[in-house]
Amino acid sequence: MALADSFDSSPAYAFKVTIDGIEIPKVTEVTGLKNEVDKIELKQQLADGKYVARQLIGRAKTGEFTVTRGLTESKTISDWLKVVMNGDVAGARKNASVELLDYEGSTLKKYEFRNCWVRSVEINSLKAGATEQATEKFTVCFDESEVT
Repeated sequence: MALADSFDSSPAYAFKVTIDGIEIPKVTEVTGLKNEVDKIELKQQLADGKYVARQLIGRAKTGEFTVTRGLTESKTISDWLKVVMNGDVAGARKNASVELLDYEGSTLKKYEFRNCWVRSVEINSLKAGATEQATEKFTVCFDESEVT
């Protein structure tokens, strides 16, 4: 199967993040978008004594991604972490997606994540007299993922 080369690439700045259908505002960066499977190594001795190593496809792996956004008065993410820390597994699980958009705002590719929960929330360094934006970075773990 040949890959099509007649389409423009997606711009790296055009994306949106949603959690349980609600778009997260002021997102400046998303890292760790990755889908992978386990690799199983099968080593065997053939009848003629020859040693053979094969690589087999394993199960899909779980994973995580990180979102950085401008700091606002919203406590949604830190409240989500509080639910996780209190051990409310059912209440902590959400679905999330990251959509890559083209120049016209249409979806080129969509990463969908199921059974997500927030693992950490971090505020960037605060410096007196600094001119950069205060940001909130949070890491989301997921059980299943799909790219559409």
